[in-house]
Amino acid sequence: MNSSKIAVAGGTGAVGAHVVDVARDRGHDVVVLSRSAGVDLVEGSGLAAALAGVDAVIDVASTQTMSAKKSTHFFTTVTHNLLAAEKAAGVQHHVALSIVGSDRAPHAYYAGKVAQEKAIRGGDIPWTILRATQFHEFASQIYGQLKFGPLVVVPKMRSQPVSAREVAERLVDIAEGAPAGHVSDLGGPREENMANMVRAHAARLPGTHWVLELPIPGAYGRAMRDGTLVPGPGADRGTQTYTDWLGRAGA
Repeated sequence: MNSSKIAVAGGTGAVGAHVVDVARDRGHDVVVLSRSAGVDLVEGSGLAAALAGVDAVIDVASTQTMSAKKSTHFFTTVTHNLLAAEKAAGVQHHVALSIVGSDRAPHAYYAGKVAQEKAIRGGDIPWTILRATQFHEFASQIYGQLKFGPLVVVPKMRSQPVSAREVAERLVDIAEGAPAGHVSDLGGPREENMANMVRAHAARLPGTHWVLELPIPGAYGRAMRDGTLVPGPGADRGTQTYTDWLGRAGA
């Protein structure tokens, strides 16, 4: 395997940090595209200099919002900025991480991922898109965002969480190869109950925690419950279960 120069948009995030580690472990020259590294993906500042000599860009940038309007604006703006800078720099491969089922549930946050994919398909840079399920870290994120005193409200949903590390490894595999369009979805090894995942996370923390599972109304909530966001039979599967991940995180 020949070493390449790979830029990682969102390289300090939950999956981005793993992408950076995996790529560097494999001998690649890695450039992190983040505000802490002097690059503003929304404004586009710093991109031209950062992408000089880059062979492939892996975009795992994200935003914390449930607003379809805000999500669409973020992902459309970042993608257009990246593609324009990549074209000017001669980048040959744009790799993006999307979400399993987002094309069938273009609501709330997922609306932005649909817009992102559309912008990539309509751009000038050869591309590959990997759709993955939620990461194991999703349970702790729900705990942090939906905890009200001792009560934690968890949306009723079908979930097949995957290790962020395994997603990162797949993204680097893709960046090392030729652009391939939409590749097989990636999910975890088995379905998990999200409320039970949050309970397992909370059990490791001090204090009393009551986890309440509630259905979210509307089309978005229905997609969470009906299996839209669970990978189909043709998807690839990771190997690390949530229980295994939680044990490693505790160790």
